[in-house]
Amino acid sequence: MSTPSLLAVFAHPDDESLSAGGVLARHAAAGARTAVVTATWARDTPRAAELADALHILGAGKPRLLGYADSRVPSSSPGGPRFLDVPLDEAVRELVGHIRDVRPEIVVTHDAYGGLTGHEDHVHTHRVTLLAVHAAGLERRYPDTGEPWQPSALYLATHPHSAVRTWSGQLAPTGKAMHTVPDENVTATVDVTPWLERKVAAILAHRTEVRRGAVPGLIAALTVSERERLLGTEWYVRHDPVTRASPQTELLS
Repeated sequence: MSTPSLLAVFAHPDDESLSAGGVLARHAAAGARTAVVTATWARDTPRAAELADALHILGAGKPRLLGYADSRVPSSSPGGPRFLDVPLDEAVRELVGHIRDVRPEIVVTHDAYGGLTGHEDHVHTHRVTLLAVHAAGLERRYPDTGEPWQPSALYLATHPHSAVRTWSGQLAPTGKAMHTVPDENVTATVDVTPWLERKVAAILAHRTEVRRGAVPGLIAALTVSERERLLGTEWYVRHDPVTRASPQTELLS
């Protein structure tokens, strides 16, 4: 059975490594086509260059940046609009173009909470991705963006309630609230410890975030065993799009 192609769609550079770095590395190592679309930050910024390094480590190709501004960092796209302020149809159209270009069997994105931190850009990326996954398969929606392509499965990167104890000690110093889902909502629990070294290296490639003490900076300060405890498992909720998925579109778990 061949490994399904995978497209990850996340809000900021580093989200891909933190939320789905293990799955991306695992699918790439198995020979699957993998790619990442990032909603914010312009191509000529340092964080875009760091994203390129991270994707190289994960085997996920070159960055695909929508180039909009991070809602909290205007300098992320000088003179450009915030991702939150772009007309919804415009953002969906652009993402549909990437889906039709990559033609993935699986799409992965943030859950409805926007992950543990609930960042508003994460939540908006979730909304845009759900709409784009459905629209990509409709021949009369955005016909100028390529031939229709319907991904067979959509997975939402998440954390179950049972992970609170593990993560709370690390996020407590940042003052961030945590958004988790009931354990029974999780449909794919993926052991990514064989790819943990690559995942951690991709996280640490986001040097700007390490230096400013964001989550990659917290990861940098951990021991190997602590990194395994926090990052060795990834959780996903399956959200089926229009068509019923075949067995070949399961995440490797």
